Amino acid sequence: MVLIVDSGATKSDWIALDEKGEQLFVTQTLGLSPEVLTKEVIEDRLANNFELSKNKEQVRQLYFYGAGCGTDRMKNFLKSIFKDFFPNAKAEVREDTYAAIYSTTKIGKQGIVCILGTGSNCSYYDGHQLIQKVTSLGYILMDDGSGNFFGRKLIRDYYFHKMPQDLGMKFAKEFDLDADVIKEHLYKQPNPNTYLATFARFIIENKEHPYCKGVIEKGLQQFVNNYIMQYELATKVPISFVGSIAHFLQDELTACLERNDLILGVIRRRPIEGLVEFHKETI
Repeated sequence: MVLIVDSGATKSDWIALDEKGEQLFVTQTLGLSPEVLTKEVIEDRLANNFELSKNKEQVRQLYFYGAGCGTDRMKNFLKSIFKDFFPNAKAEVREDTYAAIYSTTKIGKQGIVCILGTGSNCSYYDGHQLIQKVTSLGYILMDDGSGNFFGRKLIRDYYFHKMPQDLGMKFAKEFDLDADVIKEHLYKQPNPNTYLATFARFIIENKEHPYCKGVIEKGLQQFVNNYIMQYELATKVPISFVGSIAHFLQDELTACLERNDLILGVIRRRPIEGLVEFHKETI
């Protein structure tokens, strides 16, 4: 059995294939980001999934693509957990950028591939190798244009009284904005980046409001300026995206790229389908 996993900060999509590349099952766990979760939390998320627990001894190969897996320390941390949980499996761990690349860009083709979901990232693919100009420092300092970026912006503007009154009243009705609740989630609960990203739903649902429209335009432009424009070939190659923010704001994203004379490639909400096709060719 082969397991292919695309793990973001919020959730992880799992697909199991047999030795002929036929699908055995599809399942989902909460995100398994090694940067923000302890060994015990990750082990619990694996153990609490029925399909994974039932089939863990049948797994021979695990391809894991995950947020927060860009360093050897984080890769080895996850590999040690997988070795214990899937005792007969050989595990390969790569950062989620590779999942985005393999699901949007053909081997041998050049392109820039971006992640715009709970977090954000951007890489150049020369057809064979990934090149990254910006090293991520996590959701507090980076993640422009992401779900947690927009969530943080909304909360700040609400508390700094910069959100229009009509929208602020609506925002307060949909979310618990008590200061103690927010601080509890940000400083004491796991996955504060995922918590912040839950507020991004509001800006998507109200994207026609002038305030939201302005926040979205500025946030996407900031992502273009700080990430995409790092690459000399930015205006020459297709730029593809994966992630929920890219999916739900694809009209705004398309307009932003057009304003910057950039070429839009593919937009996928989840890269897992493309990953399966990629790995079927190697089984």
